[in-house]
Amino acid sequence: MAHGLHRQIKLVFILHALISGLLIAGGAVVLGLLVRHAVLDHRMQAEADTFWTQRARNPDHPLPMTSTMESFLDTGGRLDPALPADVRDMSAGLHWMPLRHTTFYVDRRPEGVVYFRLTPGDVELAILLTGLACLLLSMLTIAVISWLSYRTSKRLVSPVSWLANVVARWDPRAPDTEAISATALPVDSGREVRSLARALRGLAGRVEAFVARERDFTRDASHELRTPLTVIRVATDLMLADPSASPQAQRSLARVQRAGRDMEAVIEAFLILAREAEIAPQSEEFDVMDVVHHEVDRIQPLLKGKPVDVTIVDQGGPRLYAPPNVLNVMLGNLLGNAARFTESGHIEVRVSPDGIEVRDTGIGMDAGTLGRAFDPFYRADPEREEGKGMGLSIVRRLGERFGWPVQLFSEPGKGTTATIRFVA
Repeated sequence: MAHGLHRQIKLVFILHALISGLLIAGGAVVLGLLVRHAVLDHRMQAEADTFWTQRARNPDHPLPMTSTMESFLDTGGRLDPALPADVRDMSAGLHWMPLRHTTFYVDRRPEGVVYFRLTPGDVELAILLTGLACLLLSMLTIAVISWLSYRTSKRLVSPVSWLANVVARWDPRAPDTEAISATALPVDSGREVRSLARALRGLAGRVEAFVARERDFTRDASHELRTPLTVIRVATDLMLADPSASPQAQRSLARVQRAGRDMEAVIEAFLILAREAEIAPQSEEFDVMDVVHHEVDRIQPLLKGKPVDVTIVDQGGPRLYAPPNVLNVMLGNLLGNAARFTESGHIEVRVSPDGIEVRDTGIGMDAGTLGRAFDPFYRADPEREEGKGMGLSIVRRLGERFGWPVQLFSEPGKGTTATIRFVA
């Protein structure tokens, strides 16, 4: 789920503060360790130089001892047992041992080896506390600056959110462009927000004009396209009633009538798809089996001369309340494809309470063809004259509109199974 812009800005600033704080903390720790190491190394080198100088003057010069430093000397004789065994083999230089809360400095010279053991003192504690105080102060400063920056950004983004909320409530058929006019915008709207509002007003005007043209086209097409088809249907009825018409003429007239009915169903489907979703098409209660028998009869001419049997299996066909022409177009396209691509075998139409299944023993489709079967104008075999590649695309769009999803299952050489599910 996408987050709002305000929340995204807040998250960005929180992450910015956390990352900055962690980087500063890590940098302060590393820098403190480096400074401590350099200072202690220089200090203990000076301490060792002083000791060996005094030792050269007086062989009995004692080892330096303080409240935070203890010394051990190895001149080839017996070592103090208080010196840990693992320290005796350390290389020259400073060695920090955090697990023991101590630091050893080893100075190796021809005269012998001197070991200095250091424990944390007041100076190191003061340095540590100062570093922590600086760290906390820097993190607090980052937090305050981030919060102030967030508040400023939120104030700058608020007009955009207000604009989005207003536009989201628009009716595309009649958008209220006055709601985002220059005088209606929030006072703190910047130049960019005002430019965006002007662009949205222009877009709203173009969308309103487009919707009006589409509505006018749908209304005009609904009338103008049906009128000539009605004339064709009436004329063919009269010609078929003429007893003097030859059998060949009657067959041709019957084909014209079937084509006219098909065209009426397709026009109705296109008009339904062209209408807006909230405008319900004319619906009625009908028996699915009536549609199935009608469409099976309609494809019989496509199977003439082919050794193909068509069977209908009724497992409880339901009654639906919807535009019957929609199911006519959907099932007619599926049966038409099955008839065109099946040269021998059988076509089975299985009707159940939750859907219709059309099975054929045709040429089938491979995975690539099956994946593009619903694409507009796609034809798996361009050499065939039948079809324009729009049938399955229309079937899918009608199914999505009325809640009747369509699925295809196919295998080359074994046929295709198409299903329409009544899930709405």
